[in-house]
Amino acid sequence: MINRLVIENLKHRKLRTGLSALSIGFQVTMILAVTGLSRGMLQDSVNRAKGVGADIWIKPPGASAISLSGAFMPEKVLDYFQSVPHVALATGTTIQLVGGISTVSGIDYGQFVKLSGPFKFLEGGPFQSPDDVIVDRWYAEQQNLHVGGTVKLVNHDWRICGIVEPGKLARLFVPIGRLQELTNSEKKLSQAFLKLDNPANTRQVIAWLKRQPELEGYSIYSIEEFVSLFSVNNVPGLRAFIYVIIGLSIVIGFLVVGLTMYTTVLERTREIGILKALGASPGDIINILVRETTMLALAGWLSGILLSMGTSWAINRFVRANLQSQITPDWWPVALAVSVVASMLGALYPGLRAARQDAIEALSYE
Repeated sequence: MINRLVIENLKHRKLRTGLSALSIGFQVTMILAVTGLSRGMLQDSVNRAKGVGADIWIKPPGASAISLSGAFMPEKVLDYFQSVPHVALATGTTIQLVGGISTVSGIDYGQFVKLSGPFKFLEGGPFQSPDDVIVDRWYAEQQNLHVGGTVKLVNHDWRICGIVEPGKLARLFVPIGRLQELTNSEKKLSQAFLKLDNPANTRQVIAWLKRQPELEGYSIYSIEEFVSLFSVNNVPGLRAFIYVIIGLSIVIGFLVVGLTMYTTVLERTREIGILKALGASPGDIINILVRETTMLALAGWLSGILLSMGTSWAINRFVRANLQSQITPDWWPVALAVSVVASMLGALYPGLRAARQDAIEALSYE
């Protein structure tokens, strides 16, 4: 009987019910979109790091593992690394920010291909001149680029010589010498990669490198150690940002449901009076409002999941070169808990107000 009354009350105000559920859905979408983005971008970074094909990844002093800082190491350090026992190949890249979190990587094409294997060209081919650029498919699709066209990077016009499958270190590759010249970083590297004669020697080589006084301050990782750093806990401020979004979502849910239920109680004053005249207790009135609130929260949660899926699709379809998103089902229960808690908090005062209403006053209410 009570469930039927609750359903009829929600159906009687279809527009308000729909808008309230959609508003709750937005808070769910905020949570799932942020977690999906963080996980998607971190996983993309992991995939691109593994695509390099290196056994050991080396960062210069002053550079954190996953930052885009401008710290450099001298290019001649590659000769030193090449002489280390069990090192079959040593090469490096220079990295330059080109807007937001997008970067261009300067590479020695021949050495990089030896390290990671040949590029999978969809159009065009390798560098033909110092002003050529190779772009990956996602960047080309997002910017509507084609072989033979030009793109402006680092205040310089580059000719697109090839479009490749994504998954190797970066989305944009240019000859390292030209990038160093344009960025006043001649003979300097942002990072170095070592490929060993046998990956089983990785720990031994890392231990040896860390004992060398001339490499003091350098960050030296196995590829497994390096990709393990790409987590929510290791990105400065990311976990705090997610908590802020959850907090904002609770506030939004509280305000939306509070306003909705408060207005509902005012409009149903006579109805509440009739229910009390028929013997309904304050607990019965609160029970009705709690059930309505729960149904709104569930509807909002479901709509939020659908909206987050649409958001994830749109991000991966239109801006995949800059942002990547994943569906995060493990966060659905968290989003449900947030929506229910926020909704119940919002319904608390209206519910208590309805329960305290005097039956006679409610019946005489116009």
